[in-house]
Amino acid sequence: EVQLVESGGGLVQAGGSLRLSCEPSGFTFNDYAIAWFRQAPGKEREGVSCISMRAGTTPHYADSVKGRFTISSDNARNTVYLQMNDLKPEDTAVYYCAAEWDLFCTWNIAAFSSWGQGTQVTVSS
Repeated sequence: EVQLVESGGGLVQAGGSLRLSCEPSGFTFNDYAIAWFRQAPGKEREGVSCISMRAGTTPHYADSVKGRFTISSDNARNTVYLQMNDLKPEDTAVYYCAAEWDLFCTWNIAAFSSWGQGTQVTVSS
């Protein structure tokens, strides 16, 4: 069974930083697209950042996080990270890692078949 496990969420003051991790269980990230989505209370789930493990592709970021968030991968650890800097209260949400094989980056939630359980990020003002 393919599973994703997120970690690294927590409570931080505005302007602070957090690093989220996404680790797969049962597969390696080769040729996958890995994306971070988030869902705030009362709002729809939205794409935050995405990376394709195919060579020659560039990461994608939502406009709201460009310049503050960085997605990266550690192939040796088979882990994808989301470094979040200069956090704002509006970044407060449950963050989900999603993965799909043989996919280029997209914000289409339905395109991803594997999801983690989510990790809470709370940014206080």
